[in-house]
Amino acid sequence: MTQPPHDRVLTIPNGLSVIRLVLLPVFLYLLLVTHAYALAVAILMFSGFSDWADGKIARLVDNQSSRLGALLDPLVDRIYMLAVPLGLGFAHVVPWWLVITLIGRDLLLAATLPIVRSRGLTALPVTYIGKAATFALMSGFPLVLLGQWDALWSRVVGACGWGFLIWGVGMYLWSAVLYLLQVRLVMTTLPKVGVSDARA
Repeated sequence: MTQPPHDRVLTIPNGLSVIRLVLLPVFLYLLLVTHAYALAVAILMFSGFSDWADGKIARLVDNQSSRLGALLDPLVDRIYMLAVPLGLGFAHVVPWWLVITLIGRDLLLAATLPIVRSRGLTALPVTYIGKAATFALMSGFPLVLLGQWDALWSRVVGACGWGFLIWGVGMYLWSAVLYLLQVRLVMTTLPKVGVSDARA
């Protein structure tokens, strides 16, 4: 018996998400242990491209979207957005204020999940600004890493990377504000699960 399309596990997008997850410890090893920045950059670039590709494939190709993919892709994104800034912070590539800002934002939003789930929702939809912020950050990190060499091209690339990072941090914080407004709307319009049934 064949699985319903949305219950599929073996899809191209899911495979790309798993590869991205497996490559994360490899990236951290190259960055922090061997200091092989060029290979670390290659992994980040591949991860960014595959993140874009798996979303496109899931939307445009038949039988490639799945419930697992809907959970796995954003989960891997969140893991990357935690591990990559931490790794770059420990490698002294980016300052700790940037790392703390990004992680603090995610921890704040994670703290709202019990409120959302108490209203019968698993999560709120990801906003376009949030996706654009993640793209800008994941584009900026490898460029900043490429800016670590003592050469003119490296400095130019690094400066471009910082442009992406500053733009990304701004959008990342703004998307958090929009998310918190959604949480407030959920709190004021939806009853807690079980409350409406008890009153009926």
